Amino acid sequence: MFDAVNLGLFVVASVVLLVAPGPAVLYIVARSLDQGRTAGLVSVAGVALGSLVHVIAAALGVSALLISSATAFRVVKYVGAAYLIYLGIRRLVGGDDVAAGEAEQTVLRRVFTQGIMVNVLNPKIALFFFAFLPQFVSPDTGSVALQVLALGFLFVLMGLISDSVYAVLAGTLGTAMRRRAWVGRLQRYVGGSTLLGLGVLAAVGGPDG
Repeated sequence: MFDAVNLGLFVVASVVLLVAPGPAVLYIVARSLDQGRTAGLVSVAGVALGSLVHVIAAALGVSALLISSATAFRVVKYVGAAYLIYLGIRRLVGGDDVAAGEAEQTVLRRVFTQGIMVNVLNPKIALFFFAFLPQFVSPDTGSVALQVLALGFLFVLMGLISDSVYAVLAGTLGTAMRRRAWVGRLQRYVGGSTLLGLGVLAAVGGPDG
């Protein structure tokens, strides 16, 4: 189904792209530092599922519709930016702190859902997959849609591994830091500011569609 050379180039290019921290990695690191390894890994799973949504959209051609419509692109872009800003403000004021008696599963479910939304509401992820994946497709070797889907799944799997490393390292560091009482407040402010900054960058950064 795949040309061996193209597949090899895809893996190399993917590793290079995944090693360089992007907005998703910064989100995961912020969550891990602030709420620990488990929350970080759960956010990794949410981000990965959000990426899969974009991969499926790219394979079905839905991404092309989003990219071709400047209005649709801007709407999704600004909704995603507003969501990140909302998460940042909520964190800064302590809205994500674990309430007394709140089950850990409830907290992790919220973190997972937020991870999905952060990626799904980022139209630049759709643009990335739509532009990147077809570069390694060989039309003569089988269905283009299936190849895009398979390459996308492989990219998400590799991202799941690399993002998990970031989550574990940041979560371990965060746990060590939390042994000091004042660090909890600092972590909340750093986490909230990071999310807020990502939201602002998402809103003002190009392309506009």
